[in-house]
Amino acid sequence: MEKDGFSWWTRRLQQAQSLYDEFRIDHFRGFAGYWAVPSEAKIATLGRWKAGPGKSLFDAIFRTTGKINIVAEDLGVITEDVVELRKSIGAPGMAVLQFGFGSDAENPHLPHNHEKNQVVYTGTHDNDTVKGWWGTLPQAEKSTVLKYLSISEENDISWKLTRLALSSVARTTIIPMQDILGLGSSARMNIPATQYGNWSWRIPASVSFDRLESEGARLRDMLSMFGRLPVDRK
Repeated sequence: MEKDGFSWWTRRLQQAQSLYDEFRIDHFRGFAGYWAVPSEAKIATLGRWKAGPGKSLFDAIFRTTGKINIVAEDLGVITEDVVELRKSIGAPGMAVLQFGFGSDAENPHLPHNHEKNQVVYTGTHDNDTVKGWWGTLPQAEKSTVLKYLSISEENDISWKLTRLALSSVARTTIIPMQDILGLGSSARMNIPATQYGNWSWRIPASVSFDRLESEGARLRDMLSMFGRLPVDRK
C-alpha cells in the first residue's frame, strides 16, 4: 500500500469526508502494530507481531484530504506506541464507562482519568445497554459503581451513567438511544463474535419523539449543567 501512496486509504477517507463531519477508525492499534496470522494457519496463536504503517499512512492521508476529524478506537491492549501515534495525529481516543469499574483507580475508563481530547461513551455498539450490563454485573463491581457515584440505590442506573459521561472532561460524549430510553438487553445492538441477530434494533414505532418531552428536558438540563449545549453564535 505504501508503494502507491496508500491510495486505497486516501480514496476511502475522501469518500468518508464527503459524508461525515467526523468518523471513527476502529482497531486503531493496528496502525502501530498488528498480529499477523499466515493464511494457512489453523489457529490464530500461530501469528506474530508486525509493525504497522504508523504516521506515514496518516501523513499521506492528510496530504491528499487536508485536515480530517478522526476518532481513534483505541480499546483493548494499548501499548505506548499506539498512544504516541494517536497523539501525533491529534486524534481523540475513547473511554467506555462500562469498562471502568472492574479494576482499580488507575483504570483509564474512569472519568477522573479521562483526557480532554477524548470521546466518552456509556457503552458502544459492542456493549450491552447500561440496564442490561447492570443486570449481569457482579455484586462487587456494582458496589464499586454505587460508591463511585456516591449513591446507595441503583434506581435509574441508565441516567446515572449518562450523567457521569456528560460530566467528563472529555470533549465529546456519546449516549446510545437505548440508554436514554432505559432499555434492557433486548435492545442491544451487537454481540461481538456472533453471526446472527445483530444490528437489528430500531427505535420502536410506539416511541414518538413528541412523547419524549421528559427525557428531552432531563437531557437538556444535564447538557446545560456541564456546558455541552451548542453555543448560539448569532
